[in-house]
Amino acid sequence: MRRFLSAAALAADIRAGRRKAAEVVEERLADIARRNALSNAFTEVTAARARAEAAAVDAKLAAGQDPGPMAGVPVAVKNLFDLAGLTTLAGAKIERDSPPAAADAFLVQRLRQAGAVMLGALNMDEYAYGFTTENEHYGPCRNPHGRERMAGGSSGGSAVAVADGLVPVTLGSDTNGSIRVPASLCGIWGLKPTYGRLSRRGSFLFAASFDHLGPFARDVADLALAYNALQGDDPQDRAQQWRGVEPVSAVAEIAGLRIAVADDHFARNGHAEAFAAVEAVARALGVTRRVTIPDAALGRAAAFLITMAEGANLHLPNLRRRAGDFDRATRDRFLAGALLPAHWVQQAQRLRAAYQAKALRLFNEVDVILAPATPYVAPRIGQDMIEVDGQSIPVRPNLGVYTQPISCIGLPVIAAPIAEPARIGTPEGLPIGVQLIAAPWKEASLFRLAAHLEKLGVCAAPEPKA
Repeated sequence: MRRFLSAAALAADIRAGRRKAAEVVEERLADIARRNALSNAFTEVTAARARAEAAAVDAKLAAGQDPGPMAGVPVAVKNLFDLAGLTTLAGAKIERDSPPAAADAFLVQRLRQAGAVMLGALNMDEYAYGFTTENEHYGPCRNPHGRERMAGGSSGGSAVAVADGLVPVTLGSDTNGSIRVPASLCGIWGLKPTYGRLSRRGSFLFAASFDHLGPFARDVADLALAYNALQGDDPQDRAQQWRGVEPVSAVAEIAGLRIAVADDHFARNGHAEAFAAVEAVARALGVTRRVTIPDAALGRAAAFLITMAEGANLHLPNLRRRAGDFDRATRDRFLAGALLPAHWVQQAQRLRAAYQAKALRLFNEVDVILAPATPYVAPRIGQDMIEVDGQSIPVRPNLGVYTQPISCIGLPVIAAPIAEPARIGTPEGLPIGVQLIAAPWKEASLFRLAAHLEKLGVCAAPEPKA
């Protein structure tokens, strides 16, 4: 059985002097050198930086100083986060010509202030536009539960690095599902906080009105540790809606939480294992109530159009000058976005606003809604089509069928992995997850429920096969 690092336990050992941060870094660097070729999770390993940061943690402890709650914890980030001295690739060939980042992204700074040690940058879909991390420039990211399987995306490298045990905590981004989809397919925990909760300064955006940043981990305690470290006021990020630090914990306490299962859109459009996962969680909680998130399918359609338009607008200069240097799948979707009629996009924004108002009213009646995270387990790398409800549909866009309606209105979500996927009948025992969805700014409710599900044994990160 593989030994997985716990960030919380590791930080406690280092702070207590039972381990040295430098020793942990050398172990991680050796493991990444040995096993990254299996997954293609890392696109850059920052060995010199990691050694220097680990030495600084050990020096602080030797001097009787507190290095922070994540003392010596090895971390890595999706390669759209700025790391000082490195070029921020955002999964693209085009960005190789950009100058190195002058400073770390704000969230990277927060991790460092908490004592974490940065090990490098992680693979992703080009410009975060995808759900599979099949990157034409840097190669596909491979799922630890089956190396021929997709990792999900666009934060595929971030999910795989945690699922494979290379590092205990990573950061990703989520526009339409890019944290929750790979978390589900790789069988780990992922958090998409409320839109505007965390600063995005120093990250390469995709669709600014949708983009969220958040952490991945193998257990709820580590997810909470990372999220608490990431919270902080950034006056330079005008999109951040600062409300003060609201610490969360992994205390399993759900008394008073009103929980329901999403039906309608979220009870079709997928394979049996997606719905079996939700029912397994509902059964463990004794939840029988069903609610309809009204107009979810329309909200998803609006998300498609707005994402295409905002992404195309951002990349229009390079689409004109360097179209041949894009990943072909990304380029074609950006070109389509550049050609959208303005009145379509405007109507999509109106629909999005009306849908958001209807969805938010649901939280007068419930606190947390359960829904599938992905419509099926990880497809095979290179698979273009899949059969759902008797129809052959494209694999890539439909991985976000359940995540897009939630992210386009900014709700906080934890993706919770089913502990024993084989018991609910997933093909080949592959992982799948469930979305725990709350009203804006109610992350604490999600953590309470996540910790309870973990305590019950219904949700936990399954051990990879490969």
